[in-house]
Amino acid sequence: MTPDAEAVEPGAEWLRARRAGAAERFATTPLPTDAEEVWRYSRVAELELDDFSPRAGSGAVAVPANVQQTIDATGPWSGVAVAIDGRLVSIALDDDLAGKGVIIRTAGDADEDTVGRVAVVGVDAFTELNAAWSAPVVVQVPAGVVVERPLLLVHWLGTDGVAAFPHTTVVGGANSEVTVVEYHGSADVHAFVDPVVELDVGDAARMRYLNLQDLGDRVWQIGYQASRVGRDASLLSAVVALGGDYARVRTDSRLAGKGGSASLMALYFGDGGQMHDFRTMQDHAAPNTTSDLLFKGAVADHSRSVYTGLIRVAKEAVGTNAFQTNRNLVLSEGASAESVPNLEIETNQVQCSHASAVGPIDEEQRFYLESRGVPTEVADRLIVLGFFGEVLERLPVRALTARLREAVADKLAGRRGRLASP
Repeated sequence: MTPDAEAVEPGAEWLRARRAGAAERFATTPLPTDAEEVWRYSRVAELELDDFSPRAGSGAVAVPANVQQTIDATGPWSGVAVAIDGRLVSIALDDDLAGKGVIIRTAGDADEDTVGRVAVVGVDAFTELNAAWSAPVVVQVPAGVVVERPLLLVHWLGTDGVAAFPHTTVVGGANSEVTVVEYHGSADVHAFVDPVVELDVGDAARMRYLNLQDLGDRVWQIGYQASRVGRDASLLSAVVALGGDYARVRTDSRLAGKGGSASLMALYFGDGGQMHDFRTMQDHAAPNTTSDLLFKGAVADHSRSVYTGLIRVAKEAVGTNAFQTNRNLVLSEGASAESVPNLEIETNQVQCSHASAVGPIDEEQRFYLESRGVPTEVADRLIVLGFFGEVLERLPVRALTARLREAVADKLAGRRGRLASP
């Protein structure tokens, strides 16, 4: 796949120049291999980029009925933006919020210093590829504004062989509050998605972000999420991954301001031949900051999962509190999970811990339920749902909890768990 800046949707002059530069860098940047530590255990060697290409043209596309049903059923929303096959097709925003200066828009002349301010340039070839092809969407909440209902961004893939490069930048001004949900779904297509997300949390701001990954079983995802948390600000960021053939998210969260806090969560469940791959960094660069990571996953059939995480505490970050927990259930003999937590601490006066576990369903828990007349398959479902309950109950949009429980239960029963009903 050769990036061509002229083939992308038109944009501001700075964006066209940035695309051209990224295309040049991509041409000389080798694709990563599993010999690199951050790609260890991955399936990146199996990816054939030449199988995919961005969607040509910019004609209007209707939102699939099942996706619209999901939007309607899980609302109400303060605003909704929809992209089909990588092209933004609609934006709707509450008039009152628009009057207060809240923005959802494609990046324009005013956004040169906003897009790319948080995400590290040149993380790998895939971030360069995103920069070369993307038409970024900017969500901006002015200082002091509280958005009471969530904003929803929908990304749907419906064409075989399509490649999509979503780039979402969310900016919360000082003392603002917002919840943003991104939904990535697809039809039964062979496709590739390379998303980048930037979360910029201003001083004393409160931001909640939920990424729902509901891709089809033949879709590859290689994503990057970066966040910057300001002074006395708080971020809650969660990922729910149920779909995909190979689905990877790298999450880098930087605590940049004194007193800032970040809570990072994930729920992932693979079956069949799926692989879910998570890499995280909790980067404490300021004093008296807190981060708390909880990732929980399950693997069944021949699926695999990988988690590697790093807590990094800089010399200046005295008073840091950082916690990292990854737990995995292995539900079948052919399934496997890798878990590798790490610490890198350059100062004293900190409290840091990491924990990981990989294992089957607890036999004592199963026996307890069976001894009270609960059939084995029902007991297992209850145990797995209870295992995930700690994450589900902390997700920022409670209206989605019941639908997510149903999707997990469907996967346990051998059905394809989907958020957007067929």
